[in-house]
Amino acid sequence: MGIAVWILYAADRLLDARVLASSATSTNDLEARHFFHHRHGKVFLTGIILCCLAMIPLLLAIPFAAIRLYLIEGSLLVGWFLLIHASRSALRLPKELAVGLFFAAAVFIPTVSRAPALRLPLILPAILFASLCSLNCLFIYSWEHEHTGIPTCAHPTTRLALAHLPLLSTALTIASLFAALGHNPIAPAFALAILLLTLLHINRRHLHRTTLRAAADLALLTPLLLILHR
Repeated sequence: MGIAVWILYAADRLLDARVLASSATSTNDLEARHFFHHRHGKVFLTGIILCCLAMIPLLLAIPFAAIRLYLIEGSLLVGWFLLIHASRSALRLPKELAVGLFFAAAVFIPTVSRAPALRLPLILPAILFASLCSLNCLFIYSWEHEHTGIPTCAHPTTRLALAHLPLLSTALTIASLFAALGHNPIAPAFALAILLLTLLHINRRHLHRTTLRAAADLALLTPLLLILHR
């Protein structure tokens, strides 16, 4: 999964950075990571090819039930990539929402494929986790555009969510705490992750943007505390 996620992120940044090849296209929406990927494009393309080859034996070891679900998700993901990079369709999901949905689905597929009876009990944790991942992306997006303003090309859903980011954080925290009352062991980890993201947001002006991005992703590792609990 780690290899697959890296491939997707690297490919997405290379596709976003295509505008650098055209001097007539504005680059205001690009960040340092896009320029870095563009500058080392050949290295990243080589890495993507090698990672794809490395995934072949790994995929062969995955149970067929999981592969079938991954193929369905992969087909939807390819369709979404085409919508955002090959067209300006208004039907496309915003990246901040799509990342949460696709990543959460990929994380839960191995479990629900092995134990179909867990599909219903895991719906709420999956929704909370998807929401948390999307919230992570929204916080990062707001930090990156705090001084330049939200680009006009931003998806309307993204603009709406950014305008109500504190409210979204509060609502998701309350939902996580309610889930914890139902003896959901991972729900408190979600609430703690949201708290950490909120603290980063409050102190964002005292931290470098690269540090903020890294810390925002580290905040998603709070479920590791469950290992100590065991």
